Amino acid sequence: MTAVRFAIGIDPGLSGAIALLRNGEYAEVWDMPTMGRGTGSKQQINSAEVARILRECPPCPAFIELVGAMPGQGVSSMFNFGKAAGAVMGALAALKFPVTEVTPQRWKRAFDLIGKEKDMARTVAQQLMPLAPLSRKKDCGRADALLIGLCGYRQGG
Repeated sequence: MTAVRFAIGIDPGLSGAIALLRNGEYAEVWDMPTMGRGTGSKQQINSAEVARILRECPPCPAFIELVGAMPGQGVSSMFNFGKAAGAVMGALAALKFPVTEVTPQRWKRAFDLIGKEKDMARTVAQQLMPLAPLSRKKDCGRADALLIGLCGYRQGG
């Protein structure tokens, strides 16, 4: 009998998501919980809700996209993106999940997404995990989280 293996994939942005995989297959996905009014800098990650979601997950490796500065992004937006990633990392650390940071190049290369439009990740994730709820154009964060988790899972995480 084969043991069940779980993995978590996280796209840490405000429009990101948290995905749980069971034996490399879709198990659950949550949009990144936020709080605040409006959009952009008025929004922030709801750390307490992130922790609640993670408590629903079995102990397993977590794979989070390694975030960094991107050309053309303003200082304020990059600072807010870093705060969002830090909030998620703090929740993972508090709950003692083993964390591996995955560069966008690594997980995108694993699914032949380098240089492809952003929505292509959703198409690939739909093909690999047809039961995952990815029908909306705005589900790109969910798709990214699922693929980040699958990349880590396949590489022995």
